[in-house]
Amino acid sequence: MPTWNADQYLRFADERTRACRDLAATVSIANARRIIDLGCGPGNSTAVLAARWPDAEIVGLDSSPDMIAKARESEPRRTWIAGDISKWMASSREQFDLVFSNAALHWVENHGEALPKLLSRVAPGGAFAMQIPGNFDAPAHTAMRELAASPEWRDKFPPGPVREWHTHEPDFYYDTLSSHAARIDLWETTYVHVMENAEAIAEWYKGTGLRPFLDALPSPADRDRFTIGYVEKLRAAYPESRDGRRLFPFRRIFLIAYAKKHL
Repeated sequence: MPTWNADQYLRFADERTRACRDLAATVSIANARRIIDLGCGPGNSTAVLAARWPDAEIVGLDSSPDMIAKARESEPRRTWIAGDISKWMASSREQFDLVFSNAALHWVENHGEALPKLLSRVAPGGAFAMQIPGNFDAPAHTAMRELAASPEWRDKFPPGPVREWHTHEPDFYYDTLSSHAARIDLWETTYVHVMENAEAIAEWYKGTGLRPFLDALPSPADRDRFTIGYVEKLRAAYPESRDGRRLFPFRRIFLIAYAKKHL
């Protein structure tokens, strides 16, 4: 897994949390008593859940100690767990009224097996809700791969592809969960973020998708040079608007699968 920095991630907290708010607002559960927030990050998504269900017991789980430390600092009375989502799926048999994940499951392998397991952790009548990016082939991501494969950089990286995230198209998720769920709500949204410049888009990805590339480079100087080259590619991919800012479209996929009730 990449290394995560909570402060870097939170530089765009409002933009990152918007999709989380949209997902939580759409979950049709009036009284969720127990919730787990998988990939809770620094606690911004958990705060959205607490506002939506103020009486619920909410557990936040994230693989990054830095993220968990930031979350615990902001809300020390809540339960925070430093742990891997895949290992939690394999070991835990707890059930929750809501199993929630905002922008985390794209780092989990084998969605065809993982998502039914996550739905099985939902109590009868509850829900599994996730939001994941759907822009793997967007210019910001192809620019990372093209730069890493260029003659200047390819020998700097270890053999084999950089370990990136992955997602499928919405029909895959419907087919994966439709036989397990009572009802599925599935949609996608493209958010168009207004960024000050190309450097701001690079800063966004330094907190997420660019991390595996930077982590794979051997020195801080290489990471700085790679980021400079990446910014140049972003300048071409995201042209200036009339006011000098750059529009940054970001497609996201949403899914809510409602668990069957006992007969």
